[in-house]
Amino acid sequence: MLNNKRLAMAIAISAVAAQAHALDLGEFGGANLSIGGYVKAEGIFTNPDEGDRNFDASARQSRINFQVDREVQGHSVTGFIEGDFWDNATDETDTSYAMRLRHAYIQVDDLTLGQTWSGQFFANAPFDVEILDFYGTGVGSVSGSGAVVRPDVVLHYTPGGFRFSLQDPVYQDADYPDMVASYTHRTEAGHAFNAAVTGREVETGIDESKFGAAFSLAAKFKFGDTALALSGYTGKGNNVYSGWGYNGATNPASVAASGEVNADGDLVSTTGYTAGVSHRFNEQFRGNIRYAQVEADEVAPTVADDTLKMMNVNLIYTYLPNLEFGIEWRDRNATTMPLRPGGQQVELMAMYKF
Repeated sequence: MLNNKRLAMAIAISAVAAQAHALDLGEFGGANLSIGGYVKAEGIFTNPDEGDRNFDASARQSRINFQVDREVQGHSVTGFIEGDFWDNATDETDTSYAMRLRHAYIQVDDLTLGQTWSGQFFANAPFDVEILDFYGTGVGSVSGSGAVVRPDVVLHYTPGGFRFSLQDPVYQDADYPDMVASYTHRTEAGHAFNAAVTGREVETGIDESKFGAAFSLAAKFKFGDTALALSGYTGKGNNVYSGWGYNGATNPASVAASGEVNADGDLVSTTGYTAGVSHRFNEQFRGNIRYAQVEADEVAPTVADDTLKMMNVNLIYTYLPNLEFGIEWRDRNATTMPLRPGGQQVELMAMYKF
């Protein structure tokens, strides 16, 4: 039986992109080995607010993972590693994409250490609805930026429903890790709730660094085949994680462009919320509708809008066990990092999970 930590991980991943079913390879040397992942092909029609229409197709999101589980002196020990083929390339004419590291962590009972989901991700993703946009997951929430959803090193401690996270800081000269503390409560009826607080040292570029904090609430209510997902957050210094700030879409690769401070070096506040509905029509069809927005209390003169708004509508068809086809329409009023322009997109996808 999965322990609470592994169950939370499975729920979180499925909320983002349909968790793959692992294939059990059997027991070797007292350890259970499994392999998982999926092959996904997608085609995206883009009608941007600025520029020409275009179509792009790729199988780069396909991924593979290996997991080792064993009992050691009464302790549950897990090793997990996963990669996909996004590399760091953005040149769509190059099809020789290298594998990149997504996850590499060790879990011992309630303690997890390595590269894996951030504390912000766990505070939101398990309570969201399913969308197909690989670079749109979490928009409007405390974890809206896909660029830092997996810090280089994360330490999670999960006693009971609590989660305490220490993360490799985005600000490289920080004196202490980025921090997240959250609590999750689940009911027998299938409802779930989460409250989270984040804190981190923020580079101002002018004076000494400042401390920024944010507060998040998320919930998912289950009513038979229908689920309602809601989340909201507000705070300062979380802009690089939420993906929107003083400079519009935040860019973690450049501290100066992260959007967490204004021209005077003062912290910029952002407030976001999401609302989504998912419904299973029958054993083969399910669909989702999601709206999200995040607003900065101050933006640069070059930024056209202080609020990012995004809508996703999708339908997913299970043709055979583990084989799915999907279509999604989405619209956003501004460019988000990375690779998603303001405007409308339609995605068609096929995914085989193993």
